[in-house]
Amino acid sequence: MPGGEIHLLVADLQVKVFPATAEKTVSLMCSSSCPLTESPVVYIWYKNTEFLYQDSSPWYQELISSEESVTYSCALKGYEHLRAPEVSVASLTSACFTVTYAKGRMCSNQQRPEDEPCSITYPREIQVHVQKAEDWWDFKLACNTSCPQTEAQTITWYKNRKLEPAPQQVSSSSPHSYSCAVEHLFSDEVCVQDKYCFTVNYVNRRICALQGSSVNISSEYSDPYNQQSKSKSWYKNRRSDMAAGEELITNTDRIKFHGVMNSHILTINKLNKNDSAEYIFRIGSDAGRWPAVLGVTLVVTDLKVKFSPSEEVTEGQRVTLTCRTSCPLTDNMNYIWYLNNQPLNLTKTQSKYLVLDPVSSEHAGNYSCKVKMLQKSSLQKMLTVHRRRKWTQAAIGYVVLLLVIIPIIIFLWIRRKMTSIQSPRTETSFNLEEISPGQVYDDISAPPIEEDDIL
Repeated sequence: MPGGEIHLLVADLQVKVFPATAEKTVSLMCSSSCPLTESPVVYIWYKNTEFLYQDSSPWYQELISSEESVTYSCALKGYEHLRAPEVSVASLTSACFTVTYAKGRMCSNQQRPEDEPCSITYPREIQVHVQKAEDWWDFKLACNTSCPQTEAQTITWYKNRKLEPAPQQVSSSSPHSYSCAVEHLFSDEVCVQDKYCFTVNYVNRRICALQGSSVNISSEYSDPYNQQSKSKSWYKNRRSDMAAGEELITNTDRIKFHGVMNSHILTINKLNKNDSAEYIFRIGSDAGRWPAVLGVTLVVTDLKVKFSPSEEVTEGQRVTLTCRTSCPLTDNMNYIWYLNNQPLNLTKTQSKYLVLDPVSSEHAGNYSCKVKMLQKSSLQKMLTVHRRRKWTQAAIGYVVLLLVIIPIIIFLWIRRKMTSIQSPRTETSFNLEEISPGQVYDDISAPPIEEDDIL
């Protein structure tokens, strides 16, 4: 490099918001503009600018509902000064959600200063609509979304997964696949006619699964002229490990493949942390034309018990226990809570939260949790409950006695002080009596109003 200069590429961090499976909720991901070279990568999450937690998963641990007054941000450990711009989520409906960014640069097509906030309304569903053109051999394509399109939305088009201008008209015999996106949210790929081109789509693009469980990663594809003889393969890609590249997945006792019609399913049993990766489905030799394919992101998480406000509390406080995961689970789970290895018999359906209100010394002990239908539970974590200091009858009596005695002592001290202040005046009157006894006698014979007033 000329002059011995060193140029560094700084990856911009962004909190991306994705629609979740559960209606009127979204999930958050800490995303970088280029692959990260740090190993291991540790993500730090902030809520309302305050540190929340750190974890190896880029996904925020909870699903988010509409909370306009709450902001979220993230950073990489060691680079806390390079936080992602804060975001907040509002107006969550079954069709749309609105994200407000603290920095205007997140809204690429809005002309505004970078330091001013901006908002984008995202659709929960995006699809390419194919319609016959006026010429019977051509088709028109439109990017349809589940909520009205606004100027703040940036719509992009892809042809064979490569960025392209919006298509005007497409021939009925076109061998190309098309998709569209609103910012980072992509539609499925479509062909004008399935028999002429390849497409690959996924049932779920983001999966959060528990360690020790099983998962099905499902793909749906179109195959020109139904050429079923072509090989079908799954690849594993660790985007955090640039040197590793893609790894071909083979059948084992733990990993199985099976296909039905135009779908292909990858099943992984007894999941472990090393299974966390992106999974890509490809058809035969045509894989080479899909270098930028987006696959299914799988995050494998274990269970951890978290106490709030602390693992050491005093009797009478409210304590919330959370069966925490590194990513928001995709399905509604039933949980079982344990105290000292004994299951808690709760009347209500057990969720990932256990509230002790008010907490007592009987609640102290080792807590763990697990999801029903799975054998493995979380590691135990101890809750310490300190007793409140109780006042004895004798102590109460001493306090009452002090409350009575102290005012009396103060009163007597003030009276004595005021009496000592009077002493010079009495001396003076005696001296005056010697000089002019008649006048002083008259004064003394009068009612001692002045002395009483002083006292």
